[in-house]
Amino acid sequence: MARFTTVSQLLEVGEASRSAIRATEGRAGLTYAALRDLAARTVAALNGKGIGRNDRVAIVLPNGPEMATAFVAIACGATTAPLNPAYREDEFAFYIEDLKAKALVVARGVETPARAAAAKLGVPVLELVPGAAAGDFTLEGGAPGTAASPGLAQEDDVALVLHTSGTTARPKIVPLSHGNVTASARHIGASLALSPGDACLNVMPLFHIHGLIAAVLSSLGAGGAVCCTPGFDALRFFRWMDEEKPTWFTAVPTMHQAILSRAERNREIIARVPLRFIRSSSASLPGPVMEQIEATFGCPLVESYGMTEASHQMCSNPLEGPRKPGLVGRAAGPEVAIMADDGTILPQGGIGEVVIRGPNVTRGYEANPEANAKAFTNGWFRTGDQGMFDADGFLMLTGRLKELINRGGEKVSPLEVDGILSGHPAVAQVLCFAIPHPKLGEEVGAAVVLRDGMACTERELRDFAAKSLADFKVPKKVVFVPEIPKGATGKLMRIGLAEKLGITA
Repeated sequence: MARFTTVSQLLEVGEASRSAIRATEGRAGLTYAALRDLAARTVAALNGKGIGRNDRVAIVLPNGPEMATAFVAIACGATTAPLNPAYREDEFAFYIEDLKAKALVVARGVETPARAAAAKLGVPVLELVPGAAAGDFTLEGGAPGTAASPGLAQEDDVALVLHTSGTTARPKIVPLSHGNVTASARHIGASLALSPGDACLNVMPLFHIHGLIAAVLSSLGAGGAVCCTPGFDALRFFRWMDEEKPTWFTAVPTMHQAILSRAERNREIIARVPLRFIRSSSASLPGPVMEQIEATFGCPLVESYGMTEASHQMCSNPLEGPRKPGLVGRAAGPEVAIMADDGTILPQGGIGEVVIRGPNVTRGYEANPEANAKAFTNGWFRTGDQGMFDADGFLMLTGRLKELINRGGEKVSPLEVDGILSGHPAVAQVLCFAIPHPKLGEEVGAAVVLRDGMACTERELRDFAAKSLADFKVPKKVVFVPEIPKGATGKLMRIGLAEKLGITA
């Protein structure tokens, strides 16, 4: 596999005339030569607007070829900060300000609350104007300026920043260097034996590390193609598959289960478009589902283990040889170990915290020495997950040490939701927690104590939360309790609260 340490070097891998970016709407795609030209034009345009290396550009675009190319082209000369288009205005304002973004990129003619948030903060808006080919674009708007650090980004420059919810209410900023993201692209390419003959049908959101790295960068790093969809749609998935003839796709378990539910009536397409493999990541895939997918599609399902701080991939089940349902595979890029509470590395079979180190791992959270002191021990990054290695070196995850709610791969900070719900005048006390869910893994729940003499319904509280939170963060269940259960020391206990309250999804 080609050696590259920056996104611009990664784009040099593909043959000039070979397709790099394709789209499902029937538009002509971009060749590698055209993609490289687009990247060069984009870096020059940004430099002319005073934006250069390590300057942050927030990106709010719908899923599709332009989101994929905006990510790679802008990363070649600046730092990308993709944001979830579903955010509300106050969420956009928080993230844009927290990032200290130099510009916001939005699609021309598309209304988004991000525009108002940027205007209030005085952040220039750059409009992405699509070209004739899928993924081609120009950036309009902004004022002329001189970039402090123009030209192509280098290995240690930051390619991508993402916010990750932590056990604190304030999300942490994860900076990922060009060295980090290109190492992860290489690791995924090696795990899946990707080649120029491969084409990935991308159904993952492209504001998420999974789609950005596993679908887009790993494909381009192998000289293959990415077929960009407008986003996951179980009703259109098989039509896309029939039209685009991909060799693989990567998705989260909820998507796999939705695809599986429609597979029987699409057997002819499955036979017509034989996939080389299917990949799953970002949440645990139930073993029986993995076995059903392999039997239905007649190809391996490769379950992988990833997180934002690792530029996505940490472990992967092998493409060839045994794949163990319910286990997340062997180390597939960084070193992976199990650490005891005292910082010692445990032998095979020992249960402790999963820790990682390697070229794809972030050097640390931005401007957050307290979080970094907790996250790193003896050079190892602590994932917050508990696990053990079996005799074959496969990692079994046994639980999560952090209190994050993992809703189908979307991480939700319970403290953030607490803070919003506690703003309701009828709420005296609130504690958000994870409810086990058969498909999503976890759903968001909230236990609420009302103020004396005040009344409120579950629907009213959910509507109240929806004004400030993206839909995936809004509690799906609100239970009213006379008091919130406490642990032996009087501490409010999130973990296990669903079981204590007898709540199921």
